[in-house]
Amino acid sequence: MTAPATPPLIRRERDGDVLILTIDTPGAPVNTLAPALGDALLSVVGDLDRDPEIRACVIASGKPDSFIAGADIEQFLEFRREQDAERTSRMGQDILNALAALRVPVVAAIHGACLGGGLELALACRYRIATDHPKTVLALPEVQLGLIPGMGGTQRLPRLVGLQAALDLILTGKNVRAKKALQLGLVDEMVHPAILRDIAVARALELANGTRRPVRPGRGAGATGLLLDTNFAGRGVVFRKARESVLSKTHGHFPAPLAAIDAVRAGFEHGMAAGLREEAKRFGELAMTEVSRQLIFLFFATTALKKDAGVDAPVPAPRPVRKLGVLGAGFMGAGIASIAAPRGTVVRLKDTDTARVGKGLAAVRDVLQEQLRRRHVTKQQFADQMSLVSGATTYAGFGNADLVIEAVFEDLDLKHRVLREVEPALAPGAVYASNTSTIPIARIAQAAVHPERVLGMHFFSPVHRMPLLEVIAAPATDRQAIVTAVDYGRALGKTVIVVRDGPGFYTTRALAAYLNEAGLLLDEGAAIDAVDRALVEFGFPVGPITLLDEVGIDVGGKVGRVLAEAFGNRMTPSQALSRVVEAGRTGRKGGSGFYRYDKTGTKGGVDPTVYGVIGHAGAHNPIPGGEIVERCVLAMVNEAAHCLQEGILRSPRDGDIGAVFGIGFPPFRGGPFRYIDTVGAEEIVRRLEELEGRFAARFRPAESLIDLARAHRRFYPAEGRPV
Repeated sequence: MTAPATPPLIRRERDGDVLILTIDTPGAPVNTLAPALGDALLSVVGDLDRDPEIRACVIASGKPDSFIAGADIEQFLEFRREQDAERTSRMGQDILNALAALRVPVVAAIHGACLGGGLELALACRYRIATDHPKTVLALPEVQLGLIPGMGGTQRLPRLVGLQAALDLILTGKNVRAKKALQLGLVDEMVHPAILRDIAVARALELANGTRRPVRPGRGAGATGLLLDTNFAGRGVVFRKARESVLSKTHGHFPAPLAAIDAVRAGFEHGMAAGLREEAKRFGELAMTEVSRQLIFLFFATTALKKDAGVDAPVPAPRPVRKLGVLGAGFMGAGIASIAAPRGTVVRLKDTDTARVGKGLAAVRDVLQEQLRRRHVTKQQFADQMSLVSGATTYAGFGNADLVIEAVFEDLDLKHRVLREVEPALAPGAVYASNTSTIPIARIAQAAVHPERVLGMHFFSPVHRMPLLEVIAAPATDRQAIVTAVDYGRALGKTVIVVRDGPGFYTTRALAAYLNEAGLLLDEGAAIDAVDRALVEFGFPVGPITLLDEVGIDVGGKVGRVLAEAFGNRMTPSQALSRVVEAGRTGRKGGSGFYRYDKTGTKGGVDPTVYGVIGHAGAHNPIPGGEIVERCVLAMVNEAAHCLQEGILRSPRDGDIGAVFGIGFPPFRGGPFRYIDTVGAEEIVRRLEELEGRFAARFRPAESLIDLARAHRRFYPAEGRPV
């Protein structure tokens, strides 16, 4: 029996004098620029040049929601030397150079995601048309993998949209929608998806006939931008400012943005050929860096997590969440409502009095209005979203809620009272979630008639910006309830990990160990800004003392007491933090903390009077930055290992994602478990034991770490796919 023929990567179809090329990778949900597709493109380009009957070409996608979603990241794991990666970059450049040099005009018909190498392919076309569909986004996101565009993106994009706009896109990797792309000059036209093909064919013929000319370089740059682009001194200012901005944001931890600036600059100063050589060289160098390896790990980890329902097979179907009840209209409750409404969920917000409800609804409006101000939504969409949110001081309307999220104060008695009040009003099968950060779900569920429907959904603040959601499953929690929470969390755009119940769960517990050690350093007389500076230099977005001010020193104090009660010496409370809490300083929200704040809440320098509060008003103890980093980081890493050992975490992968996306662990270090693998379990245990000798039981290594070190093993395989 003859096996069926494999469908081609590129389908060819004639529409009069126009050849339509439809890219459709067999068996894959999206197109990626894998080597096989590159070979197929090169073959098509050669045929186009040899066929005189073809006067124009259109490149489209056979996938329903994407054009080309970027390079095939799997191939990056096969690089063993810088030369391997550089050669791959040069091959991609050669293919797109051939496409750009074709005798016939090529039009890119873009619908859906056009990312990375997909956008570089579109840039090599003579004309670009994008649909006005919400799923149509364009980006060069390579910096998010520790890389730079390697197929000509650093050269073609600045020549198309201007230097400043191009650097903004390349250095941030951010997505732009079709309307913004049109304004920038990144695309030439925006149309409805239903007419994309017809318009693309028509424009291809017009280009071939000479009746249409594409708008060319610097369209989106503006007069000032064009002046800077064409002026040597002006370009120097742009490159210098870009470098300064990158260094201020990354502290030099991410080499890719700096390499991208160098590649763009080489093209402007020495011509496109030199720029392409620099691009390929830098791509090769970056592909072999530890930073890129860790960021690629996070890419694979988050991709794998999207397919994880949170329970072992067989996986029950999630309950559809069409209506959401939110108990508590404060900062967190309003934040949850503000991300639910844009997803089409009907939201009922409940609090104890009309003033609180009104304040919560105003907070929801503020978040949604920000999206309107940024033109991410239209006025009609904004109005539609607000119409989905209502408020009340009773439980009326909660009877048809599919999911109820409680977001009241972190007080067990209050949570019990709220649960007892609302449960009789809920429909059978409705899932009840507590947005708690410390209290075990099993203790909250003691007040429930149906504890199997109770779980935790720990959102992070501010809800509309923080990407992580921690779903907490108690021993009695039903599997469908877990699957429902995970499914809806993803629908809200969150990265979701499922953890087992326990005091502090995972993220709060690991973060508390880190913050408490920072407080203990203050007990020893360390300077506040010295502690913060050391951890920022390690790679955290802000220092631990600044973070305490941000989340609320009173909140941190309450969390510390709960975890000290649960874990004893390992969470020995800091006296400095306790004294600051007792003094009534709450941080930014109260205008008084470890740092000074003006009337607008803008942070200033360290408040010198706080040293009198904590009992160290004299000279500071000059604890070396290396020791500060080691103590705080190893406290967090060791606590993460304890969580895995106890089954709080389902896998090292979840622990790394939770730490990076939830509590700010440096992404270029991969997460606590990747960090252990990088340093080596033996070395981590040695350092912990050394600290244990100095600080009693606080740094005793987790047994799982000791076992790993003795067996000379790792959490992840040394080679190949990291997850």
